[in-house]
Amino acid sequence: MRRLHRHGVHSLRAKLTAANVVLLALGIVAATAVSLMGMRHYLLDQVDSELVKTRDSLGGSRLTLRQIDSVGVLGFVRDRLVPERAAEQPSPDSVFAAVDGRGRAVTALGIEPTGAQRELADAVGEPGALARDADPHDVTVDGSPYRVTATRLADGSYILLAASTDALHKGMVRALKLDLAVGTLLLALLACLTLFSVRRRMRPLEDMVETSSAIAEGDLTRRVPSSHHPTQEVEQLRLALNSMLHQVETAYRTRERSAAQLRRFVADASHELRTPLSAIRGYLQLYDQGMLRDPAERRRAWDRMNGEVDRMGRLVDELLTLARLDQRPELRLRGVDVSRLVRDAAEDLRAQQPGRPVTVDADGAVLLRADEAGLRQVLANLLANVRTHTPADVPVRLGVARSDGVVRILVEDKGPGLAPEDAARVFDRFFRAGGGAGSGLGLAIVRGVAHAHGGEVTVRTAPGEGLTATVELPVRRPE
Repeated sequence: MRRLHRHGVHSLRAKLTAANVVLLALGIVAATAVSLMGMRHYLLDQVDSELVKTRDSLGGSRLTLRQIDSVGVLGFVRDRLVPERAAEQPSPDSVFAAVDGRGRAVTALGIEPTGAQRELADAVGEPGALARDADPHDVTVDGSPYRVTATRLADGSYILLAASTDALHKGMVRALKLDLAVGTLLLALLACLTLFSVRRRMRPLEDMVETSSAIAEGDLTRRVPSSHHPTQEVEQLRLALNSMLHQVETAYRTRERSAAQLRRFVADASHELRTPLSAIRGYLQLYDQGMLRDPAERRRAWDRMNGEVDRMGRLVDELLTLARLDQRPELRLRGVDVSRLVRDAAEDLRAQQPGRPVTVDADGAVLLRADEAGLRQVLANLLANVRTHTPADVPVRLGVARSDGVVRILVEDKGPGLAPEDAARVFDRFFRAGGGAGSGLGLAIVRGVAHAHGGEVTVRTAPGEGLTATVELPVRRPE
């Protein structure tokens, strides 16, 4: 079977995967940004705390630059200002510089300013503003980032205190690279899992596509199979689609059957009408050619044409009746005594065939809301079927009974009966068992009237055992 190319399914799968990957990527970016900002804030806060603590200890002592040489708390500064150690550490972790009021580096502790101290002084510029600010500032010394603060001494000079943040920035870069590597791995893993999950979850949709393709190619019996792990929404869609496909198949089969019945009906009706028309045309041609010279022959031809016209009239009336029944007309319902209708039908049969034994089982009144004209036609057609297909001396029994909310009308004869294959088609239009007389529409009308009343008609027959027709009509409540 040719399969449809699933562009739509693949596109939807890619869109779902891309959406999940993009969402996770945004989440990773946001989490990385928040974590790096938090880490930077925490580490800078520690550096700033150390610088502010040292600045406060110097500013509160009210020392002058000349007195610093005798202050023990700044002993650690000597180690950082020794030229040899400065040469070994081009970018020290911390820088201590003494500057005058204009921001120029000056000699402190008997040591000339180093290159790092001069660059720090140049980077700070105006030390007074820095000393008045409570928070350290960011500066760049020799290409490396520092946090710097200042304090003013009693003689008007300033001490600059700077701590390197290069390690902090390098650590953040390493953390960023690690986050990006882990995030990329997670994105790849999520893409693979999403593709696998979406493929498994969308398998029912692919089955629906295959089923629709098979139905389009003529296989109306195909249905969408159930998946091993269905979701509620997909399972509801599958059940609804299968129900729709069942309705479509039923409607298609019904239409095909109706079309076949219509073709057969038209063919049979054409055949039935062609026979009397051919007879009438033949007699008219004989009359036109002057071949009916004898008055008796003309009278016989006239009677034959009238008979064929009557036959066509009855056939057309029956066809119109069936057409109205097919359109489900509104019945003229009223209270009807079915027993009286059965007795009237029996009297009609006795008048038409006085030699036929007729038995009636309809003593009491059986009331039913029904269309009286339709019920009379049902009885007339059933008895006409008896007159046509049974000898005139065959007994007939008519009966009516009411039980379990159903009224049953019974017409039974002791005639030759029907073979099983004929009994199965006895209600088909234009069907005549053994090619007998009649139009073959009588029992079809009986079934149509019964169905219009919401009832049913059945036959029980066998060769040599006669035929029993039973019409069952539901009892309608008075409106």
